[in-house]
Amino acid sequence: MQSVMPAEDLHNRGIVHGGRTIAVMPAYNAERTLKRTVEDIPPGTVDQIVVVDDCSHDNTVKVARELGLTVIEHTKNLGYGGNQKTCYRQARDLGAEFIVMIHPDYQYDSRVIPIAVEILRLGICDVVLGSRIRTRKEALDGGMPTYKYIFNRWLTIMENMALGQNLGDFHSGFRAYRREVLETIPYERNSDDFVFDSEFLAQAVQFGFKLGDVPVPVRYFDEASSINFRRSVVYGLATLSVLVKFWANRLKLFKSPLFKPKAQ
Repeated sequence: MQSVMPAEDLHNRGIVHGGRTIAVMPAYNAERTLKRTVEDIPPGTVDQIVVVDDCSHDNTVKVARELGLTVIEHTKNLGYGGNQKTCYRQARDLGAEFIVMIHPDYQYDSRVIPIAVEILRLGICDVVLGSRIRTRKEALDGGMPTYKYIFNRWLTIMENMALGQNLGDFHSGFRAYRREVLETIPYERNSDDFVFDSEFLAQAVQFGFKLGDVPVPVRYFDEASSINFRRSVVYGLATLSVLVKFWANRLKLFKSPLFKPKAQ
């Protein structure tokens, strides 16, 4: 007869049955792509969708409300990192056990959400990223600009080496977390700009969380959000600065607030 594992043993192994799943979408001028992103989410895989609008100049809020989504409107533009901070605060307040952050620009395939959440639910990983770069040909054929591909590959190699990871794409706009990650990481101290993402992953490593990824198709088109060459360079330099802070903190040469526990 097959034995049944006691519930406490399942918990100790990181397996979580059930658990509220909330998708959060940091939105800025996503009127044309929000509906497609939402419609691709497999039915029954998320309990609630929260759109945080960062002072869009189009009808993003109107579309989100027509879709019956929970909408949070910023009264002033807080930036990409600032938007994510609101997303995560809201998800925690709503009792999420699993949080999926996906850009509402249809660049990332929301059909992958249940796969990422199941990896979290099984305790295999605490953080799951969507990797756009399964092969070079696939990434470039999907419309990723050549300079972005080169920057992504170079930065991802540097981050894997510095942080002891083996991720395919450190710069993905598809991310899923267990609640414990958001409760532990002091992300409120992070930048309000794009480097928020790099800081968050370095913090996840610092606090001992397990990171993994799943492949997602590459979709670049006119409506998909993207930063220009100059902003990409600034972002790359800021990401390298995060790696320097990570190792300076680990070697006790400099104590960065990014890596101090929340209580400190």
